[in-house]
Amino acid sequence: MKVAILGSSGGNLFNLGGRDPEKLLGEILVQCQSAGVEITAVQFIAAQESMDVAKGKTLASLYSWNATEQTFVKGQQNNLSTINDQAKDADKAIAKLIRNKEVDGIIIMSGDPEGTNNAAITAAAEFKLPIVGTGGTSMAIISSKGANVIATSGTTGTTNRTRAVSFLTSLSKQWNIKYMPVLGHQGNNSQGSSVSVWKRINFKGIMQASLPGFIAMAIVLALSKIPALSVLSDVFNVIIGALPVLIAVIAAKQVSELDEVSIVAGVIAGILSTEGGIIGGMIGGILAGIFVQWLFTKCVQWRFPMTTVNIVAGGVSGLVAGLLMYFLVSPIALQLGEWVKIIINVAIEFNPILAGILAGLLIWPAILAGVYHAAILPIVLLEMETTGNSFLGAVDMVGLVMVSAGITLANIISPRDKGEAAVATPGFLINMGFGTFVEAAYPFMFSNKVVFAGAIIASGIGGGLVGLFAIRGTAYVPSFMAPFLSDNPWGFAIAMLVSLLVAFAITIIANKTVKLK
Repeated sequence: MKVAILGSSGGNLFNLGGRDPEKLLGEILVQCQSAGVEITAVQFIAAQESMDVAKGKTLASLYSWNATEQTFVKGQQNNLSTINDQAKDADKAIAKLIRNKEVDGIIIMSGDPEGTNNAAITAAAEFKLPIVGTGGTSMAIISSKGANVIATSGTTGTTNRTRAVSFLTSLSKQWNIKYMPVLGHQGNNSQGSSVSVWKRINFKGIMQASLPGFIAMAIVLALSKIPALSVLSDVFNVIIGALPVLIAVIAAKQVSELDEVSIVAGVIAGILSTEGGIIGGMIGGILAGIFVQWLFTKCVQWRFPMTTVNIVAGGVSGLVAGLLMYFLVSPIALQLGEWVKIIINVAIEFNPILAGILAGLLIWPAILAGVYHAAILPIVLLEMETTGNSFLGAVDMVGLVMVSAGITLANIISPRDKGEAAVATPGFLINMGFGTFVEAAYPFMFSNKVVFAGAIIASGIGGGLVGLFAIRGTAYVPSFMAPFLSDNPWGFAIAMLVSLLVAFAITIIANKTVKLK
């Protein structure tokens, strides 16, 4: 089946995706490809401002379609009155395609059925082509012309993706063809994937995406300790209370991939999940994401107006997920988080130095085995949920970041060959400047068993010092800031420096031994 895409960036539509015509059209292309529907022609006027206030001198461009390369083509920018004249020529060409039976359906957004789209709409009405679109006034005029409008809606509350899915769902039903909505992103061209909603539940991905919020909390905590900024302690408490909402939003968006709709659902579910802590926020967000996709699909199939679809999918999904959390799941989720923190505290109270050494010795094998982001990072965030810093977070900075920095620094000062210094320098600077990129040490660790062993030894020693000084801190921040974000700045600085120097010394010795051989 073949469709023509008509319309403009619109008035209200301009604020809901119309200002980015390539993304708007790209979403429709993705859904067309999923349904096996071919785009025959495009006539889309993109103005630099809303059509509600646009004038003849407003700059605009006319988008058309390159069938050979399957891409949208942006015409030369000119004033709106000139572009409208060009659009009328394109309108006549599309009407001719319709009469030659080369178009089977019409997608129109904020069209002008009395002007730039008159010829095409008149032809479509004659041949009773199915028409789907948005724009309350224009769609009403199209219907009054006797056109076969099978789905119509205003633009309020819609997004580029939800509109595109609605268009293709209605046309697919009309033509009785198989269509699976594509809701995922791949790259900048809005290409997507139809991965099952269950496969998009990724606890590691949710936690990693939430990390900036926890770092912000740690920074506020550190600043609140300065007497002149003690008022920030109230801000710290607000951020702690908002963390479940943050995680719920990220979880809902990752699971449903419906942009603004899933964000709204995640916020509602997160607010009602705060009693369950960050585990509650994650579960509430995941439930919201699942409900969003299910309700969105059902409402589109039932041919609800798109505004209503978004209201139901975003509002009702968030409310249902949130109420389930509020009355049933949150107490259980809160207790799970408390058990994790109790286990860590018991280990530290039993023997803090031993606990630190074990954590330090195991953290490199954990990250190399891919366990770190799946298990350790979530525990770090659970610890930070109440205190703003973490025992394992401190071990992370001391045992991974500083050890990697020590290894790379040694290969800058005394490399096995000159080429290794160039490889090591960026890694050292990133570890020291940003508190991340421990992978910079991998080439040197994997090529020399002594360096590898030295990394684990240095990490164990650093972990032991974390236990000795009873440090709680965080990684993922500049190294010079890390001590100030901990509960023991001097102790943390010593532990960081010792780990770096031990890793540095062992690597220097290993490199010189290789040179002598």
